[in-house]
Amino acid sequence: MSDFSQNPREEQVNLRIVDHLDKQSLPKPVQEMLSLASTPDEEDILLLAMLTGASACVPNMYFRYGPTAKRYYANMQLFVMAAPASGKGVAGQVQKMVRMVDEQHPLFIPGDSTYPAWFQALYLQNGCGYMHESEGSVITDIWGASVTSYNTALRKAAEHEQISKNRVFTGKMVIETPKLSMLLTGTFNQYKALVPNVENGYFSRLLTLFVQGTNPFDRKYVTSLSAQSVIPEKVGNQLLDLYETLLQDEEREWTLTQEQKEILGEHLETEYKTLITMLGQNFHSAVVRMAIQIERIAMILSALRGNLDVCSDEDFLTALTIGNKLLQHMAMAFRLINGDAQRAVPDIKPLDQRRILFKQLKDEYDRKTLIEEAKVQGISERTAERWNNAWMEVGQVEKLSHGLYRKVA
Repeated sequence: MSDFSQNPREEQVNLRIVDHLDKQSLPKPVQEMLSLASTPDEEDILLLAMLTGASACVPNMYFRYGPTAKRYYANMQLFVMAAPASGKGVAGQVQKMVRMVDEQHPLFIPGDSTYPAWFQALYLQNGCGYMHESEGSVITDIWGASVTSYNTALRKAAEHEQISKNRVFTGKMVIETPKLSMLLTGTFNQYKALVPNVENGYFSRLLTLFVQGTNPFDRKYVTSLSAQSVIPEKVGNQLLDLYETLLQDEEREWTLTQEQKEILGEHLETEYKTLITMLGQNFHSAVVRMAIQIERIAMILSALRGNLDVCSDEDFLTALTIGNKLLQHMAMAFRLINGDAQRAVPDIKPLDQRRILFKQLKDEYDRKTLIEEAKVQGISERTAERWNNAWMEVGQVEKLSHGLYRKVA
């Protein structure tokens, strides 16, 4: 089976990610890395690759999730699935970015390592590391008979669960809280060597970016070659500053606001049922774990912006939009593994921004606050005023005086 022959583009929903974002609202380091892209595909690759690389450079920040309030850290694991000559090589710019941090604080772990060598490297770096390979086969070829051990270790690392190894000559070695970020690019066959079936527990933990493919001759002129080398170094130095700032503290808890948590939960429950219904219960774990991935992305965006404690509405909505689209990418990978990619990936409804805006407003608010909150979501002033008038018409809001309003209980 050809890697992508079962994916007619005309039958698929729009999988673009950056197209659905307000690029001007992204943290400056992200905007700078996106400037290196020459196609929409490269923009998506750079966005997710940059977040994955940056996730290795945000030490000591965590959030709590689930009934046990388990700690989760920033570290993302991503596989960019694309055909040859589709632009995935642009992810190499992120490797240059992370190298600026690695020169002062070792992070890189070669993917071209046997499992014992890989484990030892992660162990010697106190469980922290970054793997970056431009060809997924580099890893899967050398793993060979150890692929099961690697798969289990990566799955545990994604959940920050203890990884241990006990051998006759080396004795017992334990990594209590692994914090591993990983970026792989490759073809579908290379991906399937890593995730052989949808029942494999690693499927729902490994983020997948499915690149549909852009006309290779449809490229815009981009920054000069010298600028392309300067930008990753510049952003890398910004990450180095962030890394060293966070190292000065003990572990720091970051959190979504209560309203953001409620919005995330409601959105997952109501909008993603379509995916589970169409793809089956084997896709359920991917939906559930996407909540964790969205919080990770939101925390990375916050850290890049210098918000080290509480998420802004701006970064939350960006992360939620990215998570929306990533679930569709994972659904595409799910279809390919099952061999039924001819069927279209189900669409996910866009965020109900009107409801989100209403919830974020206080019980009493003025016009200025309404416009400012709307701006965070990328909603125009005119649209916000139209929605406000609609709320008054149906009795959700009453006008107290000129430019002052109150929600009706």
